[in-house]
Amino acid sequence: MRIVLNIVGLILVFFGGVWFLQGINKFPGNSFMNGQTQWSIYGGIAFVAGIVVFFIANRKKAAA
Repeated sequence: MRIVLNIVGLILVFFGGVWFLQGINKFPGNSFMNGQTQWSIYGGIAFVAGIVVFFIANRKKAAA
């Protein structure tokens, strides 16, 4: 399960970063997402969610 969560977290971080950069018009290319504020918001949310998933997947379990 840890491997799956790590992969999901990394995918969210990657795509969130791309969406954010496209939303603020800093990523090259001609896309409907370029310069659209909503995509920078979606990208920021996806990026943060990916980091959270990644850290949850890799936290150490407390000794019982």
